[in-house]
Amino acid sequence: MDKPVQTLKIVCIIPARGGSKGVLQKNIRPLAGKPLITHTIGQVVHAQHDIDVYVSTDDPAIADIATQSGSRVIMRPESLSGDTATSESALVHALSKIEQVEDVDYVVFLQCTSVFRSSADIDGALSLIIQEQCDSLLSVVPSHRFLWRVGDKGAESINYDFTNRPRRQDMDRQYQENGSIYIFKPWVLSQLNNRLGGKIALYPMDERSAIDIDTELDFKVAELLLLHSASE
Repeated sequence: MDKPVQTLKIVCIIPARGGSKGVLQKNIRPLAGKPLITHTIGQVVHAQHDIDVYVSTDDPAIADIATQSGSRVIMRPESLSGDTATSESALVHALSKIEQVEDVDYVVFLQCTSVFRSSADIDGALSLIIQEQCDSLLSVVPSHRFLWRVGDKGAESINYDFTNRPRRQDMDRQYQENGSIYIFKPWVLSQLNNRLGGKIALYPMDERSAIDIDTELDFKVAELLLLHSASE
């Protein structure tokens, strides 16, 4: 029998290593008046679902700010903190530490470089995966782009027939992964070493949610949008 929603154990893991190269100390750099990672932690803390939030990091400065912002911290080893380390490796490590203490029903995986989500988005995504009885979920944005690739015989259209170009509104509904919200049952990660698997749900978000903060320009654009939203 499925557990009642109020008894489900839900944890959120936010990987945030200290060795960012594009923008130094990116994860704790101030954005619209507070450290970047604090935006994501706050979204989880203020969600309606009962979620324990953990930051996985190798950096004491990130750990301090995460703790001050309301998160627990899992320090990860250097072997999982280099440029070639995957998010899945950090998730496996963090979840193994958490499951030493308690069983987990759902893991919410958030990247702090995706700030354009709300607590309501996190709640909505959790409600969807629970109601649809799915094993994993990813957030997406609607896509109406005509995609191409270069094949052996030259350029090829991928998601439409260029000889019979459709109107955008007549195309099959398609979605682009935005990297903002992932949710999965622990078995998906342990058995597949992947954030996605089993029956997968899609949680649509607005186009702004696809902004990923990775460069100086991204920081400037995100700050303008956040300050504009705050003034509305």
